[in-house]
Amino acid sequence: METSPISISNHSTFPVWHCPTHHHPLAVDNDSVRCPEGESYFEKGGILRFVPESSYADAFGAQWNRYRLTQLDSYTGTTISRDRARRALGEELWSDLSGKQVLECGCGAGRFTEVLLQQGALVTSIDLSSAVDANQRNFPQNSTHRVAQANILQLPFLPQQFDVVFCLGVVWNTPCPEETIAALYAQVKPGGVLVFDQFRPTLSQFTKTSTLLRLILRRLPPRMGIMVTEAITRCLLPLHKLTRNFRLGQMLLSRISPVLSYYHAFPRLSDELLRQWAELDTHNSLTAWYYHCRTPSQIRRSLKQLGLCEISLQTTGVNVEARGRRPVTPAKTMNPGSPRGMTASDGRFDTDGRSV
Repeated sequence: METSPISISNHSTFPVWHCPTHHHPLAVDNDSVRCPEGESYFEKGGILRFVPESSYADAFGAQWNRYRLTQLDSYTGTTISRDRARRALGEELWSDLSGKQVLECGCGAGRFTEVLLQQGALVTSIDLSSAVDANQRNFPQNSTHRVAQANILQLPFLPQQFDVVFCLGVVWNTPCPEETIAALYAQVKPGGVLVFDQFRPTLSQFTKTSTLLRLILRRLPPRMGIMVTEAITRCLLPLHKLTRNFRLGQMLLSRISPVLSYYHAFPRLSDELLRQWAELDTHNSLTAWYYHCRTPSQIRRSLKQLGLCEISLQTTGVNVEARGRRPVTPAKTMNPGSPRGMTASDGRFDTDGRSV
């Protein structure tokens, strides 16, 4: 395995890396990074890797390296990603990101990394997949940005290190959304904010051919999966374009077709960019191992059980965008059924939250 020279001391403006298993500070030992308990991690391409090279997210890694530029505002000449991030963060937080420690989970190729950095945030971008390579190519690591390949459920930091934990387009495709949300919340400082989104149940889940195709395509090798989903998209996208001005026809087609098209949502994009977006998001949908949906009431209940305050939810299409704050002085109310005596302020899941 080819590695690059290891350095873990060049990010002094950020929270210190810790072993995700034993939570000790890491130190360089020959060609690896180790914790005192013996756990060893490696650096490849200038990026610290805290996970095995292969996981259920391999298809996403191939996807983001294939479509590295597609969703960047600087590439599309639009403010699509900026507008989405701004809405999810809320105006007050959006205007106050400068100098804030932001943990961006599920960073992909960096569509939101770009806008967070533009707002002056100190961004730590992590992803389970090799998408981190695309992210670093787009936004090289420096004094305001660093990248690591890591698992949300085993993050390489001590708890409560970040002013903002930001996670869009990720929670739905993790094994247990409630565990994921709790792990994200565990990284929020007192007074800090958690921002994420989650798919909500819709009728199309039961009528689309996507559900059946997903069972097949998610098992393909990543490159083959991209080839197949691109072929499906290029075959069916002309039908979406043909019906784009016929609302009823478009609605009926979208109930069946596995292709995700954006002729109505992003009319400013060129045909070429609309094709790229359709290929990217269709692949994203058809190769996902998990596809968990939650209603706004379920999401709100989970956040309340974790102890968040100032909870805000807004529905945009199939997404529920959620935002909440960690209290500065946490309540010590015991959650019923909490394992090992955890309290709501621990920022970890309980049995009720896990079963929602």
